[in-house]
Amino acid sequence: MQETTQTYDFDFAVAGGGPAGTSAAISLALRGHSVVLFERETFPRFHIGESLLSTANDHFAALGVAEKIAAASFPEKWGARLFTHDGMSGRGVDFTASGEVNRPQTYQVCREEFDEILLNRAREVGVDVREGHRVAELEFTADAATLDFVASDGASGRVRVRALVDATGRQGLIAKRYDLRTDEPRLANIAIFAHYKGVPRLEGDRPDDIRLIARADSGWFWLIPISKELMSVGVVLPKALYRQLKQGTPEEMLARAYADTPIVAELMRSAERAWPVRVESDFSYSAKAYAGDRWILAGDAGSFLDPVFSTGVSIAMESGIEAAIELDRARVKNDFSSAAFAGFSKRQRQRFETYRRFVISFYSPEFRDLFFDPEPPKTIFRAVVTVLAGNWRPKLRTRLLNRLFFVFVAMQRYLKFSKLRFRRDAAAGYPTGDTA
Repeated sequence: MQETTQTYDFDFAVAGGGPAGTSAAISLALRGHSVVLFERETFPRFHIGESLLSTANDHFAALGVAEKIAAASFPEKWGARLFTHDGMSGRGVDFTASGEVNRPQTYQVCREEFDEILLNRAREVGVDVREGHRVAELEFTADAATLDFVASDGASGRVRVRALVDATGRQGLIAKRYDLRTDEPRLANIAIFAHYKGVPRLEGDRPDDIRLIARADSGWFWLIPISKELMSVGVVLPKALYRQLKQGTPEEMLARAYADTPIVAELMRSAERAWPVRVESDFSYSAKAYAGDRWILAGDAGSFLDPVFSTGVSIAMESGIEAAIELDRARVKNDFSSAAFAGFSKRQRQRFETYRRFVISFYSPEFRDLFFDPEPPKTIFRAVVTVLAGNWRPKLRTRLLNRLFFVFVAMQRYLKFSKLRFRRDAAAGYPTGDTA
């Protein structure tokens, strides 16, 4: 297509300054485009601590922040430790077991610091970063995207750009405007969490790996070291199970959840809470479309999955970088139509569906029987670890082994490949429906 003569304030705008938005903005700027980024809050701002996947290292390299992330001295993560509710079954998930990730070791990060590293990198490469600025109105025409913004001091303005990356997270600027959200009713979960001092670390040479502890019912706990002193500890409960626990204050609910799982009760025995207890709905959702005429969704603005496998930040960065690649290609062709972004949308949907299958299945006792088995089949579990380390498009053999794993999950109900470790009664709160 031939480009007509147009006047733009910037080539591209990004709404949202989290990992998806900054990754898109940095990548666009590195490709020579002028970019403005609007972030409604002022950094640093609180965000729940995050456990990253191995593939995040590839994104750090692409964004030019690998050295800054390493220098930040975030706790190192080499995988996870899995425990059952009674503490009798526990084993490691070792990212080094996969030969399909470039660098297995990743990090547990304090999001205030992590997000600010990315935002400062955006400034460094020439992005016009505007904190305390909210996008109030949008208009998409045949030749431009126009954004009206409001600053925290009440000032307002307008910019005209070629296209917009919506990285506004759950706020979903465009998704809500065009009714794009598709909820996942089987993942209607609630998280209750806080940060603590005095929680014991793991023994051995990997003290900062994430701990994932399954309750006897359908809930689970995370323990994530986010600094030398602090541990993020929380419980995730399907909505039906949360209703059973919902009595008293959030502090009382969280204390009861710790007390009714022996291994967690022991770990938290001498813990000192350093942050208020927070309760968040982590309802999962996808999008009917991930791009349209002159707009693209990145990160949680497009889709969000339950945090059990810690995919959030790594997916956000990956989708932000992919959004920049698409917009750079669109700029060369001067074609910002939804049809031109069909490949981008397809990729976002495929990645979501890959992880969705694992997450949906996790909330079944059959999956848990096999996943928490202390001695799983090594070859099959290595294939599972490859995907959970972030490589969602592995080699054909690995994909086939993952399919075999889900066959075993389906057959566990009848053939008992592994010991039955979890409650099956209705009060255990497992979502109903198929896990495909």
